[in-house]
Amino acid sequence: MDIYSLFLDMMLQAGSSLPNFVTTLQSEGRITFTRAEAIAALGITEAAFLKAAARLQKRHMLFNPRHGFYVAVPPQFMSWEAPPPPWYIDALMRHEDRPYYVGLLKAAELHGATHHAVMEFQVVTDKQLRKIRAGRSWVTFYFRKDLESVREGIVDRKTDTGSMKISGPELTALDLFRYMHVAGGIDAVATVMTDLAESIDGQKLAALSAHFERACGQRVGYLLDHLGHAERANALRNQLFEKEAMPWVTLEPERRKDEKAQLTPVERNERWRVIVQRYPEIDE
Repeated sequence: MDIYSLFLDMMLQAGSSLPNFVTTLQSEGRITFTRAEAIAALGITEAAFLKAAARLQKRHMLFNPRHGFYVAVPPQFMSWEAPPPPWYIDALMRHEDRPYYVGLLKAAELHGATHHAVMEFQVVTDKQLRKIRAGRSWVTFYFRKDLESVREGIVDRKTDTGSMKISGPELTALDLFRYMHVAGGIDAVATVMTDLAESIDGQKLAALSAHFERACGQRVGYLLDHLGHAERANALRNQLFEKEAMPWVTLEPERRKDEKAQLTPVERNERWRVIVQRYPEIDE
């Protein structure tokens, strides 16, 4: 008999209630469970489970971020109404049966980029998912169809309850430019990159850039040069310019067709073929 079956037998023999189930679960080092698990362990109907779960949610002892998936809220987080997302994000995405990684500004923060305040827990996955209100924060999902193509840029990071997948520094940098509007614009990206740049491996960056729009690579390369890290961008430039000359791009993506004419460029960078309409303002 496996551990899970023993756990079910123990709960059934004890005639346990849902609060006891949640407490026992936490004593086993887990804070997440599914509705089906709880119903099987307690030997109750779905209606009885939902009624009991609603009572615990009202008392902020239970958090229900997705249909059929529950998170026990440890006492120290009851005032928040949910534990921090790193405590359950991996289990949640396994429940959703989706590949994922924690990315963008949150990943940059985990890699030591602390200049920019992160207002949401940003996750990249291959399905359009609605964002989740998670107590004091939001878990927000961003779509990337070909997630498998950037698997080499994803790393595991230990958490208080296990581990989660996050984008490495190179994938994070490319994503910040691909989803620049999410990251807060070029000034925010440049501020984050001042901290992130030293962690970037030039060869890994070049390899991953093959799975991004070429303009992303050009913009990352220009900014690394601008921040004094040209040596980390050399392999990327060789990758981008290996076969043909690159078209010119603006450092900040144009939102309207006529936007190019609104500003006189301060620089036309030949090395990256990037048109700089204004230099990024970096927070100190």
